[in-house]
Amino acid sequence: MNLTEICDNAKKGREYALLGNYDSSMVYYQGVMQQIHKHCQSLRDPALKVKWQQVRQELAEEYEQVKSLVNTLESFKVDKPVDFPNPLPEESPRDPSVWPPPTPAEHRGPVQVKKPITVSKPQRKESPGMQHRGPLGRGQPNIKSERPNTRDGRGNKAKDEKSKKNAQEGAADVEQRKFDGTGYDSDLVDALERDIVSRNPNIHWDGIADLEDAKKLLKEAVVLPMWMPDFFKGIRRPWKGVLMVGPPGTGKTMLAKAVATECGTTFFNVSSSTLTSKYRGESEKLVRLLFEMARFYAPTTIFIDEIDSICGRRGTSDEHEASRRVKSELLVQMDGVGGAQESDDPSKMVMVLAATNFPWDIDEALRRRLEKRIYIPLPTAQGRAELLKINLREVEVASDVDLTLIAEKIEGYSGADITNVCRDASMMAMRRRIQGLSPEEIRALSKDELQMPVTMEDFELALKKISKSVSAADLEKYESWMSEFGSV
Repeated sequence: MNLTEICDNAKKGREYALLGNYDSSMVYYQGVMQQIHKHCQSLRDPALKVKWQQVRQELAEEYEQVKSLVNTLESFKVDKPVDFPNPLPEESPRDPSVWPPPTPAEHRGPVQVKKPITVSKPQRKESPGMQHRGPLGRGQPNIKSERPNTRDGRGNKAKDEKSKKNAQEGAADVEQRKFDGTGYDSDLVDALERDIVSRNPNIHWDGIADLEDAKKLLKEAVVLPMWMPDFFKGIRRPWKGVLMVGPPGTGKTMLAKAVATECGTTFFNVSSSTLTSKYRGESEKLVRLLFEMARFYAPTTIFIDEIDSICGRRGTSDEHEASRRVKSELLVQMDGVGGAQESDDPSKMVMVLAATNFPWDIDEALRRRLEKRIYIPLPTAQGRAELLKINLREVEVASDVDLTLIAEKIEGYSGADITNVCRDASMMAMRRRIQGLSPEEIRALSKDELQMPVTMEDFELALKKISKSVSAADLEKYESWMSEFGSV
């Protein structure tokens, strides 16, 4: 339910009541009370429900007061038509007993009473939205004022129906913007608000090549609990922590954004700079504030990239006291994250999704809290071919380009390495075209002259220039760590 529409309708109801347009005011009051009733049904927090019911009760009391005013005015309508015609016939018999010159002057006074009625008409023109204010206290204009009120009521009902259609769409956004940061520095709250990358990063599973095992596990950990909340309860509660391990450039961040997109969660992108401060004790407050905001914006995905830089192994000789306090606070908050564990409601779930290139440096307690530890490997032959197609979908490719052959040649390359190869190959034709030209001639080139297809020769030149960034020794270290601590 759109809270701004509820506030606007309540204001309009009160304004119309103050201006004397009681019929329109009653229509707005009825619409507001219906909106609040529907909003209370969608709420799950009992404290919020009680507050909204109190607001609805106060509005109901105001509505009863307006209704009593309308009843009082209707009782006056019966008497006043009798009073108005009586003075006119009473004044006419006085004419014979008075000199002729003064008599018309005395009678023109009461006849001029009609002028205020003509003055009230331009007032209605000046305020077309409030055509029905004022005349409720008079006898004769009441008959005219009742007709437009019915039309206004129909218009207000139509507005209420439109507001009900957009109610569910705007409800979440309105509530999400109202995090109560009392007890915290406003600068800290603003800093973490900026780290909400997007409530929908718009990266889907189809945009990520290969990594089918990782996608399957992440769907089970985050997406499926949102689709089947009745199943993921008790011992089947969702995983509260997932660690992605693998060499750099294999798509760990892309997977995290795809998770946030597919299940529609709020996505926090957190790094070591977010949770550190030069002031003593402020880093721990930032960690606590992060998780409180995550519970408020739930369902939430907290993605901590390079988590080994924040929560390395404790007890080493070069560890500082401040970093140890930050690690302790992070461990405490992660253990208490379980929104789904406490309430068995996946819509209040807060999942920590972490990524690291150095899993052997992570603290043992953090490793225990990250219940699922999955390996993000280098792309397979099929995955390399898919990556080439994804990277070259906006570029014209010549007919002699064999993507399968290129995929075999780039074995051992990471996803980022393959992207660099495609980027360099797509620029080869441009480099040949501008070779030997002056700056003026380069500026004079048209767009069509630079749109040349990428050839097989371009890829061969790019492969000679760009080597793989991951060594075989690094891959052995990852595989040995996964064999000892992996939890797939």
